[in-house]
Amino acid sequence: MTTTAAARRRALAVSMTAALLGGTVLAGTATAAPKPTPTPRPPAQMSSVGGDRLAAPGTQVNLAPGVPALPPKLTSRSWIVADAETGAILAEHNAHWRLAPASTLKMLFADTVLPKFPKTQTYKVALSDLKGMGEGSSLVGIKENLTYTVKDLWLGVFLRSGNDAVHVLSAMNGGIPKTVADMNAEAHELQANDTHVVTPDGYDEPGQLSSAYDLTLFARQGLQNPDFRSYCSTVTAQFPGDWKKDKSGKPTKVRDSFAIQNTNRLLSGDYDISRYAGIAGVKNGDTTNAGATFTGVAQRGGRTLLVTVMNPAHTEHNLVYREAASLLDWGFKASPMVRSVGTLVPPLSKLPHTSPSASGGKSTEPPLKAAASTGASSGGMWTAAGIAVGTAALLAVVIIVVRRRRPLPSEVLPSGAPSGGRRRRGGSRRRR
Repeated sequence: MTTTAAARRRALAVSMTAALLGGTVLAGTATAAPKPTPTPRPPAQMSSVGGDRLAAPGTQVNLAPGVPALPPKLTSRSWIVADAETGAILAEHNAHWRLAPASTLKMLFADTVLPKFPKTQTYKVALSDLKGMGEGSSLVGIKENLTYTVKDLWLGVFLRSGNDAVHVLSAMNGGIPKTVADMNAEAHELQANDTHVVTPDGYDEPGQLSSAYDLTLFARQGLQNPDFRSYCSTVTAQFPGDWKKDKSGKPTKVRDSFAIQNTNRLLSGDYDISRYAGIAGVKNGDTTNAGATFTGVAQRGGRTLLVTVMNPAHTEHNLVYREAASLLDWGFKASPMVRSVGTLVPPLSKLPHTSPSASGGKSTEPPLKAAASTGASSGGMWTAAGIAVGTAALLAVVIIVVRRRRPLPSEVLPSGAPSGGRRRRGGSRRRR
């Protein structure tokens, strides 16, 4: 065999091997490794709503003697721990970083739409009400031509993060565009200036943004409403299904139902995480753009804390809840002694009014105080008694009745504070 023939055979063998492997072999050519995705960084300057320290990137906390250290190995891009009653921010990390919110945006949807319809009102769903939902949306299972109560729809929103329930309630509110406009107006009223709403359900869309600070404002506002408190703290419920059929296949007058369970794992628990002691809501979310997000409220020892965690760095199962629980634990230990780094501002309509009178320009209205009444009166304290039992034997859930003061927004601002179904990573687009 000549040298030339041998060389040709070797070349042919290489070509055949490349064909079998589905690629092309280029002698002397190396394939460049993919460039690593840069880690997102918070803006160098963020909003100072709630206090000047909140505008700086990084962690803000006053670790004076006696104050416990923050939990180690926190990975979330943004988080905040605040007192639900006074509005004092105990610690925060990039709390004004504008990020995709996922289904935690449904808290603002509830703040906006929930007060408009009594929970006993019924509504027959039209096919057009369910149009326009994003691919892979989380659903509670609403069907056209069936009738639901407003309470049913809100349980679908809070327990199953149902985009179908959001779309039906939006239809009742005049449609998606009107509801989005209403939500942006409500965000402005709450001084949630980091928030821009594109869809009412939190589904990933360009320009849909919020922040840990704003989400905490939404939760605090919602907790003023007893129905909001009840829905967000419900563990399990029965959701209306289709009409049952007789043996001949004809619909009867009896409606079927199916069980739904809250996807907030600090409330319902999971195989690798226990229910958090004292938890009473609020809302979780998960999309490709947002990662995992969560806002929760809990009470221990007469203190009520709010926590929001956005986009943990790792994909470890239930990590968003673990980091939220660790921050709540820290907050309950630190709250008696830690000095605040800012405050949750009140709605614009709750700001004190001034008049050019003999008072020297000071507010003529007394400061807003937290109510201290009992029971479930609309003007009194809020309670976690609404934590629903549902399938008690399965979850061993006990209704917790704890006296709590209603977390009314504070009107006292710190010095320098302005007044003013998911898309899975690498998979199909879903949101929760």
